Amino acid sequence: MAITKLPRSGIADNSINASKIEDGTIAIAEVSGTISNAKLKDGEIANAKLSNSTITIRGTSRALGTSVTINPDVDWQSIVVSDGSTVTTMVAGRGYFVNNTSAAGIVKLPASGTAGDTIAIKDYAGNFGTNKLTIQRNGHKIQGNTNDSEIGTNRASVVLVYVDTTKGWLFTNEHNVDNLGGTFIAATGGTVATSGDFKIHSFTGDSNFVVSQVGNSVGSTTVDYLVIAGGGGGGIADTGVSGGGGGAGGYRESFPNPATGGLSVSAQTYPITVGGGGSGGPSSSTNGSNSVFSTITSAGGGKGGAGAAGGPAGGTGSNGGSGGGGGSNNSNPANPGPGGSGNTPPVSPPQGNNGGNGFSFQGHSFGSGAGGGAGAVGAGGGPGTGGTGGAGVTSSINGTPTARAGGGGGAGRQPLGGVGTKGPGGAGGGGNGGQANLGATAGTANTGGGGGGESDGSGAGGAGGKGIIIIRYKFQ
Repeated sequence: MAITKLPRSGIADNSINASKIEDGTIAIAEVSGTISNAKLKDGEIANAKLSNSTITIRGTSRALGTSVTINPDVDWQSIVVSDGSTVTTMVAGRGYFVNNTSAAGIVKLPASGTAGDTIAIKDYAGNFGTNKLTIQRNGHKIQGNTNDSEIGTNRASVVLVYVDTTKGWLFTNEHNVDNLGGTFIAATGGTVATSGDFKIHSFTGDSNFVVSQVGNSVGSTTVDYLVIAGGGGGGIADTGVSGGGGGAGGYRESFPNPATGGLSVSAQTYPITVGGGGSGGPSSSTNGSNSVFSTITSAGGGKGGAGAAGGPAGGTGSNGGSGGGGGSNNSNPANPGPGGSGNTPPVSPPQGNNGGNGFSFQGHSFGSGAGGGAGAVGAGGGPGTGGTGGAGVTSSINGTPTARAGGGGGAGRQPLGGVGTKGPGGAGGGGNGGQANLGATAGTANTGGGGGGESDGSGAGGAGGKGIIIIRYKFQ
């Protein structure tokens, strides 16, 4: 006969367990309606009597019977204090209150992502506008770009959802947010070229560099520069002697040396001054002129020393960005001119080098010193031979390796009307020194090269080459 009701008095405590009930004994059809709490002692089955007493929610184990609030998007975490010294790697399915009170902060996206993964961020202290929050992409794209994101507005709230490798993490909710990615410098002026993600503005004459927009630290806030002044004119010479080569214009560059660093800019107009090359005569030579961009000034190259016939000494090369070479003389006793000093006025790193000394020998041969270049000192003159101009420096700031700012070569003079040997200009636009009855050559325009020195009163020294300014910055 079937048992229709089992009285409690017939069951001892803890007498019913799994081993006392044969598998398949109790079928759903044999239970009429539901088993109410009233049919259970104390109205519940203790967790200890269940094979599983917890449930996992969003990756976290929760005990049965506890209260859990399930957010439809993320599980908010405790406050994250972010001051840039530590980086919090975020976890999908979680939200983060970020406190940047003490300094700018950094958080990092997960190393892996699955479509639908969600992360939320909220400005806890309302000061992202003062202390920005950088979201490191951790190998993924953000909004389809390979840049970290930056949040820089107070009370900002964002939600990121991972989509795929093409777009990476996308912002699906944005509140009080100015800009989530990198912003970049925008500017006009000069001749503009593009090389990859960079704009390059080249100025060969006076103009303006107009910055209409400044970016952020994720994009770009600084520009690299190359500022070269005008080269010095080659020294003039009397008959029978030789003049020194002109020094190269001062050379100052931030690219690509991280120790020098770029120049911060703001949204304004920056006047551009490109220095002209110095004159090579015929009655006198002159220094080159300065080039100026913002706080960067490069000094004009020093003129070459004059060759003096019958004077007490050969002319001294002038000081400048690079110094001019010393001239020769045929006085008795012989007294050649010294080269001028480079890096005048002094800056760091140095903007140029010294010029070479002249050479004089009574009644015989004469050779003047060469102008200094941005990369090397000018060579001294020798018997009948002008010194070789100091070498310039090669830069790729405009995307093409180009040598600039070479010193001018010194002039050579042999006795009794001999032609002599001219000093070649330094690599980078320096002009060649003169020979008897053959004129010196000018420095190359827009390189800041020094002009070559004059020989034997043959006409004039070479003019210095005009300078140049090049500005480069990231625009995307």
